[in-house]
Amino acid sequence: MTDTSKPLPLAGIRVVEFTHMVMGPAVGAILVELGAEVIKVEPIGGDATRELLGSGAGYFPMYNRNKKSLCLDLKHPRGLEIARRLASSADVVVENFRTGAMQKLGLGYEDLAPLNPRLIYCSEKGFLSGPYEHRTALDEVVQMMGGLAYMTGPPGRPLRAGTSVVDVTGGMFGAIGILAALEERHRTGKGQKVASSLFETVVYLVGQHMAQMAVTGKAAQPMPVRISAWAIYDVFETKDGEQVFVGVVSDGLWEKFCKAFDLAELGADPKYKTNSQRVLAREKLLPEVRELFRGFSKAELVARLEKTGLPFAPIGKPEEMFDDPHLAASGGLGPVTLANGKETKLPILPLEMDARRPTQGGQLARIGEHTNEVLATLGLEPGDIAALRAANAVA
Repeated sequence: MTDTSKPLPLAGIRVVEFTHMVMGPAVGAILVELGAEVIKVEPIGGDATRELLGSGAGYFPMYNRNKKSLCLDLKHPRGLEIARRLASSADVVVENFRTGAMQKLGLGYEDLAPLNPRLIYCSEKGFLSGPYEHRTALDEVVQMMGGLAYMTGPPGRPLRAGTSVVDVTGGMFGAIGILAALEERHRTGKGQKVASSLFETVVYLVGQHMAQMAVTGKAAQPMPVRISAWAIYDVFETKDGEQVFVGVVSDGLWEKFCKAFDLAELGADPKYKTNSQRVLAREKLLPEVRELFRGFSKAELVARLEKTGLPFAPIGKPEEMFDDPHLAASGGLGPVTLANGKETKLPILPLEMDARRPTQGGQLARIGEHTNEVLATLGLEPGDIAALRAANAVA
């Protein structure tokens, strides 16, 4: 549920974004839902991410809701001056442009910190400091480089994950760093620079496989051919051609599984008493379970599994989440009006805080919608703003 009767945790925090695509905007998307004022600085004409097609068509509406839009020409001296004044008024600056770009504009941390010693400056990069730091990176690049694509696809066929998982997770780490820096500022009164990166994020994500190698002495195999720790832990087909994942991950759940599906003889067989015994008998057990599940429709199988406590999941598609009953009941989707006027719902932060789902709503700013409002907070009079517009420094 959402509760607007009290302020959100980051109310009063001003964040200024110089971001595009996914990783940088994801940082602000988290902070704005927690109550911060997030001002997105866009170029004259708007962030090009707004116009992406195909798999990029959802980037802007997903990661820029509830932000304010200010359009500046950072190549114009007066536009750049406004950017510096805005950063000086901020608690947090977030940027995800190529290494060195902000410094060339005079908007790097070293340029802004003397103007605002309390500033927390978050850079979202391809790589942290080191030999690779000047390389250009994308989500897919680091998935290939860091082992995630290798682990996702079958042997010899590296496959990127089916969403911008590293961009979003890298943004999450950036937000975590910002929150930690805000807490430290409470004690010291000083800001600092925070950085997170795509490559180091993907290596963190595959860290469990690195640890597996360290523990066992054997390299982890790609997920499609991995040796599962459990005998029944797979996707199964139903009689109506649908698929359901089912996992039997403990001896207690094995007993529940056998009881739920009237497999008393199998449950009583001492050869299958422990998980290790069942794993060794996987080649015999799995065909029997596949045949069993093919006797149920998806709805019938889900209804029975629902009563067992077993981990299970019908194989869902993103578009099916719009009508998911749990999300509808829990308020997991928030309303938003797209640029073309279409009304839809998109996921809000997957958090509950004090029994509420934090969100600021679902507004998607028009290009430059808040330029006048934001400039007024910097002390500019209407005539000053009009002059800036006439000079094409702002829009």
